[in-house]
Amino acid sequence: MGKKGGDKRLKRMKAPAFWPIPRKRDLWTAKPSPGPHRSSRCLTLLTVIRDILNLTKTYKETRMVLSEEKVKVDGKSRRDMKFPIGVMDVVEIPDAESYYRILPSRKGLTLHSVDREEAVFKLCRIENKSSLDEALFQLNLHDGRNIIVGDKEAEEQDHLASNMKTFDVLKIGMPRQELLDHLSFDVGSYAIVTEGKNAGRHGKVVAIDREHGLRPKIVTLEDVSGNNFQTILEYVFAIGIEEPWISLPEVT
Repeated sequence: MGKKGGDKRLKRMKAPAFWPIPRKRDLWTAKPSPGPHRSSRCLTLLTVIRDILNLTKTYKETRMVLSEEKVKVDGKSRRDMKFPIGVMDVVEIPDAESYYRILPSRKGLTLHSVDREEAVFKLCRIENKSSLDEALFQLNLHDGRNIIVGDKEAEEQDHLASNMKTFDVLKIGMPRQELLDHLSFDVGSYAIVTEGKNAGRHGKVVAIDREHGLRPKIVTLEDVSGNNFQTILEYVFAIGIEEPWISLPEVT
């Protein structure tokens, strides 16, 4: 009888290249669980706690720490060592008063230390928008969230919801997931590149090529040194207006 379903294990040699794990010491590592981020662009909680932050030394120790709900992701306690965390997720370790935001880097993903004030919100990019009725819209966000915005009885909120579009960014409070602000993606926005050869670079958007056709839409950005670089639209994540809303590593 043939095998059914996918493999629940992951060989270390086949893990994403940016995972900071010894490749030849052991054969297996934790495979990311199905979740908000694809396996090739995420870190597992086991990798973060044991291999990056060095808070534990073994698989068993990490499992015990998580079972005691000592680690939070986006304000919610997580007990699954294989839980996938990706771009803009906030990892919190209350006992150590440590907070980290997952940001893209040239090697893949990195943990950037933030303060308590910044850890109470995250940025989410709108991947899709659909209309439910005349005033209500459903927004599908990059981290798997689906939120409904708009209110027939609140004209201001209805106007805001109707102006939201794909690739715009929402500032969401944690852990209640309240909508704090809306960032429209356009020329003049400050953005960071999430993938490709320019991953981790950030700067002001100076041009957006929105021509239709098979050719990917191109975005031109200007970094803090005044150098221009280009990437495709799908790799651009707005993080502010003129200036970033979040802190960024000094070297990306």
